Amino acid sequence: MSDRIGGLITGTLNPLTSLPTATVEYLVVAGGGGGGNQGPGGGAGGLLTATGYAITLGSSITITIGGGGAGTIVNVNSVAGSNSVFGSITATGGGGVSGANGQSGGSGGGSGSSGSVTSGGAGTSGQGYAGGAGSSSFAGPGGGGGGAGSVGISATQTFGGGGGTGICSTITGQPVFYAGGGAGGVYGGVSTTVYGGGGGGGNTPVSGPGGSGQANTGGGGATAGGGAGSFVSGNGGSGIVIIRYPTNTAPPASVTGGPQVLYNSGYQIYVFTSSGTITF
Repeated sequence: MSDRIGGLITGTLNPLTSLPTATVEYLVVAGGGGGGNQGPGGGAGGLLTATGYAITLGSSITITIGGGGAGTIVNVNSVAGSNSVFGSITATGGGGVSGANGQSGGSGGGSGSSGSVTSGGAGTSGQGYAGGAGSSSFAGPGGGGGGAGSVGISATQTFGGGGGTGICSTITGQPVFYAGGGAGGVYGGVSTTVYGGGGGGGNTPVSGPGGSGQANTGGGGATAGGGAGSFVSGNGGSGIVIIRYPTNTAPPASVTGGPQVLYNSGYQIYVFTSSGTITF
């Protein structure tokens, strides 16, 4: 039979047993941080994934999708990403950038140039990595934002650092990368594109606004290219929550937030890109 949730008919549900699920698998990604104003990239949103999350039948589980933090123009701090939540699981928003200093977060924001080497912001243990360091030249290159899979790349005296890589998940049945860090660049203009981390991190162009983190991946925003104050840095990408469990157990008793519902490889999968609830 066809299943309908939020007005969306998505597939044919396998025959059900009489038993509801006892546990579910989840992926929770927070919003990414915005790119900074002195060469650094924003940190990716924190990423948490595991199996065996215990369900209490009849209890509503709250789902919150974290928004990406705003990028910035010169002399204005960028904004950290917002947390994403699934019940008792909280992924921490990606770190933004305050002046030349990368801020801590799910993954840390990169640091900019300040006349001395500055370390990137710290990541959250089990969720992401630190941002890259800035160069020691005033108005020089900045480091990339950290990703869920690796640290942001530190700047050299010539080039900005790329964003840290994200993590590939197959929870939907297809491989998708999430939570890549935003790219750094050169405060006074860049000579080549600097790339964000795989998983939605924004790129820094030769000239123009910084690339924003990809929506619903938690990617960090990139710094702008083409000179200080000329363009706005990129925004962080929004987060996502994905839940799955076997198709031969009962579907949820109720769902809000309009998730996309998929059926793949013996699983029913609920993809939330807006906040809502789910009750089993």
